[in-house]
Amino acid sequence: MIEIARAAKKWFDILFISYGGQFEDLIRAEGFALKEMVPRLTAKKLTRLRKVLSGETLNTVGYLSAGELASRVPNEIRLFRDLDPAAVLTGWCLSVTLSTRAAKVPFVNVLHTTSITEYYQAGLQTWPDRLDYPWLRSLVSEERLTRRFNRRILTASFPVRPYNAIGKRYGLQRFNNFIELIEGDYTLLADIPEWVGLPKVRPNLRYVGPLPTRIEAPIPREVTDMPKDRPIIYFAMGSSGKPELVTDIIEGFRGKPYRVIAPVKALIENRRALVPPNVIVTGFLPAHRVNPMADLSVIHGGQNTVMNACLSGTPIVGIGMHPEQEANLEACVRKGFAIRLNKWRMGASDVLEAIDTLLHDEKAKAEVRKFQEQLAQWDGPANAAEFLRDTF
Repeated sequence: MIEIARAAKKWFDILFISYGGQFEDLIRAEGFALKEMVPRLTAKKLTRLRKVLSGETLNTVGYLSAGELASRVPNEIRLFRDLDPAAVLTGWCLSVTLSTRAAKVPFVNVLHTTSITEYYQAGLQTWPDRLDYPWLRSLVSEERLTRRFNRRILTASFPVRPYNAIGKRYGLQRFNNFIELIEGDYTLLADIPEWVGLPKVRPNLRYVGPLPTRIEAPIPREVTDMPKDRPIIYFAMGSSGKPELVTDIIEGFRGKPYRVIAPVKALIENRRALVPPNVIVTGFLPAHRVNPMADLSVIHGGQNTVMNACLSGTPIVGIGMHPEQEANLEACVRKGFAIRLNKWRMGASDVLEAIDTLLHDEKAKAEVRKFQEQLAQWDGPANAAEFLRDTF
């Protein structure tokens, strides 16, 4: 969102709204106005949100309850009616999906091609890793499971029950599935047509290209001065990585013939991880500057993390935390430069084996460089800002 705001501020007055969390200071540091919304996210709520983001709950999109929506939506409606904004743009503030529609304000969401109706209509979403049991595979073919799951995504109303309950109060049309909820009046796709290869998308969906975070944060001296005598691995699990798994992988790097940059400090700081000498554990790093230093990326499947790895030209070992991240990684597997692992059925040894495989896979390296060149032709922030200017 900051990247788009930077590019759009010459045409619009920008106001961020936020309910809390660790990134508000980044908004202020850019000089943008920030309205702190209430009720604020408590430590308990943030812990629950991280659990959902990590795919640890049955409903992997159950971020907000009906009660939480009921307290947020009226405040947002009042704000939008006072501001009369040209548009409301969001990445993942889900209460906005209701308040914008109730206030009759244009709603623009930023998604990936792996999160739109056309993706599921094409049958591209794989069966969820969490439900991928060997005994089930012996009874039902992978093709049949995949078809069934894609159909279910487009017919499942249970994830949007709290949204329909609150939306009914404002006379909103009922949402049939979660994808209908998050697709805005307009949807900006933060990737390019070659990534998934859909034949076409609806007119209100627009490819803008990747939106990599370019936050300039300090890079520790030990990272910038890291010897280049061995292959370098970039190991980043975003805010949704599973701490136990991240700890096991960190400890598994011991004695391996490569060096590791691991901005995962926040995930393992409450665990007694035995960090090997060939691993540098840090806090937040500017991925757009550090990821290109690496020969290979070990990442979760978050939108920004995947695109940064692709823009850096590094093959990917991916561990998706939930179905949306699994889909992002699977798109890279289909492109020929990634190995995707099932976090429910793997250990550190599987990650190490996948790293060894990709480090010696010249075809994967060539394929990711080819895609890197295609991505480099797109200026995502500028394209998004020009869309906003032309439309609003």
